Formats: sequence, C-alpha cells, structure tokens
Amino acid sequence: MILLLLSSVLILSVLAGWGKIMESFTGSPFGGISGNILTGILGLSLIWTVLAFFVPINIYVEIPFIVSGVFFFFKKKLYQKINSFSKKDILLIVSISLLILYSSSFYPYILDHFGYYVPTIRWLTEYGLVKGISNLDFTLGQMSVWHIFQSGFSGFSDPFLRINAILLIAYTFYIVEKKSWIQLCFIPILLLFSQSPSPDLPVITLSLIILNEIMTGNKNISLLFAYAVFVFSIKPTMIWLPLLVFLCSVFVFKPTYKNWILGTGILILFFIKNIWTFGYPVFPVAIIDFGFSWKPNPEVLKISSQYAVQKTYDMQYSYGDIQKFSSYDAVRNWFTLEGIKSKINIIFILSLAIFSVFAFIKKKKIISLICISILIKSILVLAFSAQYRFFIDVFFVIAFILLIHFSKRNSLAIFSVTGILVIGILSFPNFIRQYVPSFRPGNFMAGLKKEQLYKPSTYHYNKFETFKTGNLKFNVSKNYPFNFDTPIPAISAGYIFDDAKAGIFPQYIDGKNIRKGFFWKKLTPEEEKEVQDIIHTIKNTDK
Repeated sequence: MILLLLSSVLILSVLAGWGKIMESFTGSPFGGISGNILTGILGLSLIWTVLAFFVPINIYVEIPFIVSGVFFFFKKKLYQKINSFSKKDILLIVSISLLILYSSSFYPYILDHFGYYVPTIRWLTEYGLVKGISNLDFTLGQMSVWHIFQSGFSGFSDPFLRINAILLIAYTFYIVEKKSWIQLCFIPILLLFSQSPSPDLPVITLSLIILNEIMTGNKNISLLFAYAVFVFSIKPTMIWLPLLVFLCSVFVFKPTYKNWILGTGILILFFIKNIWTFGYPVFPVAIIDFGFSWKPNPEVLKISSQYAVQKTYDMQYSYGDIQKFSSYDAVRNWFTLEGIKSKINIIFILSLAIFSVFAFIKKKKIISLICISILIKSILVLAFSAQYRFFIDVFFVIAFILLIHFSKRNSLAIFSVTGILVIGILSFPNFIRQYVPSFRPGNFMAGLKKEQLYKPSTYHYNKFETFKTGNLKFNVSKNYPFNFDTPIPAISAGYIFDDAKAGIFPQYIDGKNIRKGFFWKKLTPEEEKEVQDIIHTIKNTDK
C-alpha cells in the first residue's frame, strides 16, 4: 500500500504533465487537475499504441515519458491547482484515495487477470503489438488499448499493475471538482476492479464522466466524441457512448465535420490495431474480411462463437442443447439460470424498462437519446453474448441519470455504508462465499495479508513445460489453465485442444523474428501425432 501510494503520486503527476502537453494540440475537455490527468491518459494511450507497432512498450519507453511528464508538471505549476480545493474537499479526496489504495492492495482475483490481462501486458512489454497473435492464443487478439496504457507504466512506476487504482483517484478528483456527488456512490463497487488492469473500470468511469459533461452542457463535441471513441477502443461493448455523442451532435448541438476528425482518427487506429493482431477490424467478430494471411482459422472462430453462446447461459447448457431451444426456452432459461446471474439478468431487463418509461415521461431530448443508445447497445449484446459483464455499465448509467441530483450528504452516507461493506468482503471473503456461493470471483479472493500494507499482493507460479511443433517452440503452464507468468511464447492448454480439433497449429511467420508474427497451418500427419502427444502429456500432468 505504501509503494502504491508513491506510485500513484508519481503517475498522477506524469499524467497531469502530459495532459498539459496534449492540451496544446487538442484543447481540454474541461478544466481542473482531473481534466489534465484524463487528457494525459488519452494522449499517452494513443502515443503508446502507435509506438507498440514498432517497439516494445518497456522501461526504455517508460523512462523518457516519466521524466518529461514530471518536468511539465512542475514547469506549468500544475500542483497549484490543488489549492483550488477547500480543506474539506482535500480531506475527502485523501480519505477516499486511502480507501482506494487499501482496496487495490489485495491479491487479484478476477480470472481474466491471469488468462488475459497479464499475458497481454507481457507481450506488449517484450515485443509490442505482434501480427496475428490471436493465432497463438485467441484471447491475446484483443490487445486492449487499456493494457497498452498499463504496459507503459509497468517497468518501474507501476510494476504491480494497479493502474485502475490510479484512475479511481483521478475519478475522485473529478467528482469533487464537478460536485457530481451521486458518482461517489459508484466508487465502492468499482473498488472490486481495482486490483487488476480490468478494462471494465476505465470504461465505466470515463463513460460516466462524458455523460456528466453532456448533461451539464459541455459543448466541446470534438473532444467528447474523441473520448467516447477512446472508451469504445478500450472495450467495444461500449458502442452506445460514441453513438450517443454522435446523436447529441446531430440533434442537440450544431453538427460540423470538424467534430469527427479526432474521434475518427482514434477509430481508424483501433481498427488497424485489431487487424494487425486479429485479422479483422473488431475482436472477436469476423466481419469485413480483407483476406489477410494471419487471420484466425474459421473453425477456431466457430468454436469461439459457440463458447460465447454457452457463456450467455453461464456454461450451464451445452451448445447443442442451446441450439434446440425455442425462442420461449431461450428467454426462460436465461432468466432462470442457477445462481446470482439470473437475478442480474432480471434486474437488467427491469432497469431498461424503468429507464424507458422514465425517458418517455421526461420527454427531454438528451435523456431520450441516452435511452435509445443504451437500448441499441443492449440489443446487440443480447444478440451476441448476453453475459452480465457486457452490460454491467448500463446499471451505472441508469442509476446516474435517475439520481443525478442526489445530495452530497446522501451520497456520502451511501458511499460510507457500501464502502465498509466492500472493504469487509475484500478483507474477509468467507462472508460472500457463505452467503453468495454463486458469486464465483468470491472463491478466488485471498483476504487481508499484513504484507500488503507495504506493497500490493501479487501471485507467482512460474511452473511450465516446453514443447515444439513445426517451427514453434512454446510453453504451457503446468497444472494451471492460465499463463500469467509463463515465459512467452505461451499457449493456454484450452487453445491447444481447440487447434487440434480444427486440425491446425500456430507457426512463426519468421522463426528468427517473433515480432513478424504468427499464422496457422494445417497439420501434417507427423505434426498431428506431435500435437496429440503434447495433449496427452498435458492431460496426464493435470491429473
């Protein structure tokens, strides 16, 4: 926790400094220290995404950006902006920041941390963006912009990968600066995402900030659209946000082509990044086929699509069973899943219904546009893969709009009660295991360790086996499904099984240069035997 505090002070200074640099080119979406920090996040994320095509985002990239950011922070005397806060506001910010730092010091427990976030960051810091990497391990084809941003600070300023905690502190600055007190109520829930570089936290916080700016009359559509597209580039399920800003520009503000220039540039960069790593513009959807040689095998895409359908039903039904559902069965079974997820699904649909009625009664143009955008996003998610993690942001948006005028006193009261509850769950997770056994992440919470008061808790495993097929020599984690600290190139065992099922296997485009990427090739009879031997070894090891 102490090391995380030092890291936060350093990185926030760097972000504010770089925000001031970027404002010379883009302007500022809003004033205050939070505006500087958020502009810095946008700027560094885009710069590092471009650099990642050419070089690893490692400590040699990190150091000059750290030095220059700190230099401009002091040169522009940005620390003086802290003086604009009252003593009560400073006390509130410090108190919330300490709560954030404490919460983020716990062991990571989100499974994607081990199977997706950390492996992605390892590739980015060692090689940058690698062409066709989805052929090696399908999940890596996402390469979220948020993980590129995290990579840029993972050398020495944030080696524990707690960038989400730092964003939450910046979010606290924004809440206090803008007096948007209802957003205090969201922080305790977001604390559950602070131990990992989960893309869910930045897309929720940034979307609420953009939403608040729209509701309070910010007419800087060019930057708001750019930030909305940036949020979309972090997680494409946030498609409702750029759609909302676009609709507001057309129906509320005066539209002009200049409003779209920066945002369109970010969108093009997002498409190019995905094409480079995945072969198609939007991961994991195989649409708009340019015929690139490194695109995934159709059978692997089919397996991924089937898995997404099964995840809609929390893996409680086989894909074959789901295909046999009538329309009535599909809806009924989604609402009657075992465990907490059925309750979340029901609340989600009820929330959409309540918000639609609210928008109809209010008859305010902006609220109606928000409702339309949310409904379009919800329909797309329900059609693709109706997992609660894809529509969790909708709950925050609806709560924000319905309770936007919540008082500071009531917000602080709710924040205090829910904050204590979340801290209790993180510190003593047996409570949630006992009373909400279907909340699976609770099974992976480790609870309070005294060592975390000095530095954030992290796991180390580093047990693996090495295999070779064709020109690809790779590693597989031993007795564990994820490769969070397995030396790269590493493949998850599950994807080896999928590749074998499809009769293919990844290979280097150039065996002497990993950065040139991966493609898939049909297995020869000899290679099929090699892969089956590998699978046999993995299964026997797991036993």
